[in-house]
Amino acid sequence: MKELIEKLRLLETEISQKNGDFSLFALFLREDAQNKWDLVASASWFWSDKKKTLDYLAKKLRSRLTSDELLTLSRIVLIEESDPMLHGVQQAFQVHHTPIEVQDCNLFGLPIQHGYIITSRRNGSVSSQMAT
Repeated sequence: MKELIEKLRLLETEISQKNGDFSLFALFLREDAQNKWDLVASASWFWSDKKKTLDYLAKKLRSRLTSDELLTLSRIVLIEESDPMLHGVQQAFQVHHTPIEVQDCNLFGLPIQHGYIITSRRNGSVSSQMAT
């Protein structure tokens, strides 16, 4: 799992440098997901066409992950930046390109068994010292 998280961290950093920062980029294992992880992301640069954003992120994932790693993913979930639940996650966890592990918590109204939060921040909310 450590290798997958590092690949996702590098991918998130690469996409951020090209398109702008994510306000959330995380991998969550829901309690009912049977070992399939959700990639959860939010960014101000997401296109108004959600399909275009999903296609872009899926293409980037396919370019970096092995077939076995891709099979561990269930879906990509896009979160609106105005979502109040996003702000709660950003208050609880403030990281930028630095994965942290979470377990047994409730995020976005869902019980999360396990998770890795790579970036969680409001624009400008994390000091530049934390950026890589």
